[in-house]
Amino acid sequence: MSTPGSESAAASLSEPSFAWLWHAPARVVAFGFGSGLLRPAPGTWGTLAAWVLWALILGRLSDAAIAVVLVLAFAYGCWCCHRVGKELGIPDHSGMVWDEITAFWLVLWLTPDNWEAQLTSFILFRAFDIVKPAPIGFFDRHFKNGFGVMWDDIIAAAYALLVMAILVRLELLLL
Repeated sequence: MSTPGSESAAASLSEPSFAWLWHAPARVVAFGFGSGLLRPAPGTWGTLAAWVLWALILGRLSDAAIAVVLVLAFAYGCWCCHRVGKELGIPDHSGMVWDEITAFWLVLWLTPDNWEAQLTSFILFRAFDIVKPAPIGFFDRHFKNGFGVMWDDIIAAAYALLVMAILVRLELLLL
C-alpha cells in the first residue's frame, strides 16, 4: 500500500526537473548545473557545458589550479553522483553529467588551446563515451556507484587524449 504522495514523489525522481534540481547542491553538481536535464543527448549537453565553463573560467587558471580543480571535481563528483544515483534509484542516471564535465575538463587541459583541436577532442571524447570500447564498457557495466559513474568517463578522456596525441604527432592536426 502506498502512502499519499509517494507515487508522485517516485515519478518526480524518475523524471527530475529544474525545480527538483535546485533543492540540493549534490543534485546541481551531478546534473551539471541543469545541463543534464536537456534532451536529447544529456551527455553531449553536459560536455558542451564543460566547454563553456572551460572557456569562461577554468581555462584561465594556472596549471596547478586546474590540477586541484580536477582532483576536487572528481572526488566531489564521486560523492554527488553516488548520492543522487541512490536517491533516484538509478545508479547512473542519464541526466547525471558531472562525469562528462570533469572528464572533458581533463581533455581540454591537455589539448592545444585552439578551437579546431578542442572541437576534435570534443568529438573524440563523445565518441569514446558513447561507444564505450574496452575497458570503458566494463567499468560502466560493473561499477555502479559514484566512482564507477566518474571513472568510465576518465577512461574515455584518456582514449580521446591518446588519439589527439597521435593526430598531433602524425601532423594530421596542425596547431
